[in-house]
Amino acid sequence: MNEPVRRDGERITRNRRSDATVSRILAATEAVVLSGGAERISIIEVCERAGVSRGTFYRYFSSQDDLLDAFSRHKREGFHQSMLAATEHLNDPDERFRALIAYLENYVAHGQARQLLLAAPEYTLRFFQRIFNDSLVRLQDVLRVVFDSWDVQLGVRIDRELVCEMLIRYVLSEQLVPHNRVSEGTDRIERLVRSLVMPSIESAGFAPK
Repeated sequence: MNEPVRRDGERITRNRRSDATVSRILAATEAVVLSGGAERISIIEVCERAGVSRGTFYRYFSSQDDLLDAFSRHKREGFHQSMLAATEHLNDPDERFRALIAYLENYVAHGQARQLLLAAPEYTLRFFQRIFNDSLVRLQDVLRVVFDSWDVQLGVRIDRELVCEMLIRYVLSEQLVPHNRVSEGTDRIERLVRSLVMPSIESAGFAPK
């Protein structure tokens, strides 16, 4: 009772230490999955790579399935948080749209989803299925100011869900059948979006840049 500040400080320190431990375990999990696939993942190898004991591991994860579920959530949140970091500071609709397209292009070109797909195809395909609807909602949130601007300028309401779904499906298709010239990704994604709203864009004399 007479040491609330110290106790709060200890709690914060413990939480930070726990977060750091979990981060190391998840990073080690990714390395193990990339090297040997998700079906043959070894908790012992994960512990060795993370530099933790099995007792410490089981303090945070109850089983291999629990670990893989946490790893899926970690990858999903990483994708969404990075997408927000690349776009949320931009209030101008055109700038935000271009930043989002650039982020998706960079993810397609340099993200580890394709490596995961090659190393653990069944796990990665399940992961894609699990994140699809959530990504659809998150992407609509990111592009809300863009869609609002387009709606006003075009005088019609853009089918937001359709545009976002096509963007997500484009990213997923690039993981399965990568384009030979990745540097053309931005133009290709923009053409995809424009093709969905072209009639309205042409009538209003407006196009996303």
